[in-house]
Amino acid sequence: MTFRTLAVAGSAALLAQFAASTTSLAADSPAHWVSAWATALQPIPERPDLPPLYRAPEVAGRTVRQIVYPTLSGQSARIHLSNEYGKSALVIDELRIARSGGGAAVSAQGDAAVTFGGKARVSIPAGGELDSDPVTFGITAGKPYAISAVMGPAQRIVAWHRVSNQVNYVSGPGNHAADPSGSDFRVRFTQYVWVTGLSVDASAGAAASVAVAVAAIGDSITDGMRSSLNQNKRWPDALAKRFAEAGAGSTAVLNLGISGNRLLSDSPCYGDALARRFDRDVLARPGVKTAILLIGINDINFAAMPARSGLDCDFPHTSVTAQDLIAGYQRVIEAAHRRGVKVFGATVTPASLPAPRERIRLTVNQWIRSSHAFDGVVDFDAALRDPAQPDRLQRRFDSGDHIHPDDAGYEAMAAAVPVDAVVNSTRR
Repeated sequence: MTFRTLAVAGSAALLAQFAASTTSLAADSPAHWVSAWATALQPIPERPDLPPLYRAPEVAGRTVRQIVYPTLSGQSARIHLSNEYGKSALVIDELRIARSGGGAAVSAQGDAAVTFGGKARVSIPAGGELDSDPVTFGITAGKPYAISAVMGPAQRIVAWHRVSNQVNYVSGPGNHAADPSGSDFRVRFTQYVWVTGLSVDASAGAAASVAVAVAAIGDSITDGMRSSLNQNKRWPDALAKRFAEAGAGSTAVLNLGISGNRLLSDSPCYGDALARRFDRDVLARPGVKTAILLIGINDINFAAMPARSGLDCDFPHTSVTAQDLIAGYQRVIEAAHRRGVKVFGATVTPASLPAPRERIRLTVNQWIRSSHAFDGVVDFDAALRDPAQPDRLQRRFDSGDHIHPDDAGYEAMAAAVPVDAVVNSTRR
């Protein structure tokens, strides 16, 4: 079981509930559980004057329905819940999983109740996280699933994955977890909340003994910023399709990018520094054998961003050198290797940077390509840059802001991943 708490539970009953869940999950074979879908959380800034982009919907006493696309099949599943940045208990009165029927609707083929220590209701203390009991429910890679949570009467959202590029839903007041229709889910939002992982039992099937996960971790370019809404056009999505087409359907791909994230500095909006969140967001996931690391452009850029009154998401405006970033990459590599996880380093993509910042990017990329510090290299820079102006994205891959690729650019990134090398790295 992957339960962790950063705060002392406030009651004997709560501790007993966790103990029961621990006993239930301890009997499972850990080697069979592999992450099939995951996301990474970031805290919502705590200010009374938040701009609309940072205001979460009201969820107290309502049902939240989130749509996820697992990338690995299995005959049973576990849902991972996180209250990582919570200030009080996360209370869910009922949790259900069903095949999505499109929009907020669920399939008429039926759903399944998800329990925790045999109970429908769960209360996770501030800072804690918890896996559900195994639920017998067939998961098919690439298909959408709806996870519906009936929230406690005082629940509010204090952390989320902000850029999901997926529409999720909140109902009107009441328990609508088992409702097949989406008619009661009239509030839409494009974040993920609390549900941070779905794992499958890969013990059945011919590929069971080799089922593994590859974690893609980084910033907005891994997160899929400016890709098409609800279309799964991020580069990790395209990579999962490449694995399936190459006959590596037993390899899941997890997207653990956070838009605005930096390697070395925390942010009030963009989450913990990647070097600090790597253990929680990658190494703690069941079945992860390889990570693809793409990070650094925000570290290079944010020092030059103007300070803002009120909410300053780019704070601290830390200046970095190429050597600072290299030292950060080395810390991530060392942490991964201690856990037997391989790391492929991805070159930092063109962003039309001023000359001093461009020199940092080029120095970092040369080190990634030539140092042999990583277990492999993914040359996203070469895949996206304009041959005539290599400090810029090719026009056909530019979403319009000269930093983020469009759907075609993300497809080109996935095509640049050496699939055989990545798959082989998960088997060694």
